[in-house]
Amino acid sequence: MVKLKTAIVALLAAGSIASASDSGVYSFRAQRSLDNGKFAKGYNQLERALLASRKEADLLSEGRVLVAMAQIRTMSLDLNFADSLLSVVRKEVLDQSTLLQYTKVKISLLNAQEKYKEATKTCNAYDEKSLKKAEETAQAAFYGECAIAYAAVRSDRAEDALKMAGKRSDKKGGFYAFTAARMADLSGSSEADSLYRVAEEKAIKANKPYNTATILYYRSKLKSTPKKEAADLKARCKNAFELMGLPNNAKRCAE
Repeated sequence: MVKLKTAIVALLAAGSIASASDSGVYSFRAQRSLDNGKFAKGYNQLERALLASRKEADLLSEGRVLVAMAQIRTMSLDLNFADSLLSVVRKEVLDQSTLLQYTKVKISLLNAQEKYKEATKTCNAYDEKSLKKAEETAQAAFYGECAIAYAAVRSDRAEDALKMAGKRSDKKGGFYAFTAARMADLSGSSEADSLYRVAEEKAIKANKPYNTATILYYRSKLKSTPKKEAADLKARCKNAFELMGLPNNAKRCAE
């Protein structure tokens, strides 16, 4: 989760948005909707962008849109759907940044499925030279997801990945704070709650309701969180996701 510009927005901004094509117009509208936290509207616009890109026979634009759609499906916990979207992306036509975004979404999906070992293998397999050529926003998102996967399997590469993510993003931003909190949580550190609180404060200030609700969910699951407080966190999380139109996330908060 990037504080001011999400990985999805960065992806959509990387080429077709500036064009006057129908796919570019729909993608631009989706970019604005997603940046304002309007997931359902943004996804609907991406579906239109996908149809337009296929009509235009523009495989690169199609790939970008599919990757963005898969990221949203991952965020909304429609994991099988997200996987199916990634499966039809033609990787051979993607540019450096879009290929990196594709890989980042794949890692994000594996992390969401708690397939952390598989996620770290995907991180390790990515070509380092190609990684350095991609846009910094894409690099930061990639390193952030890898840091989380490494932390989950207790890999000594976790801290290095976090540092790399920090170098390519604003350390004062919510993205870095959330990544550090997730790493602490997955590695069993007692600092997890305090780090989540920092990330939550930043998410609220940046007006990122999805980020805030997600953090509330993770805080409610910590063993150190008192039962009464956990119940309150879950209720707030559930209400927020319901208002965002994300039923799977809301259901998870209620469990």
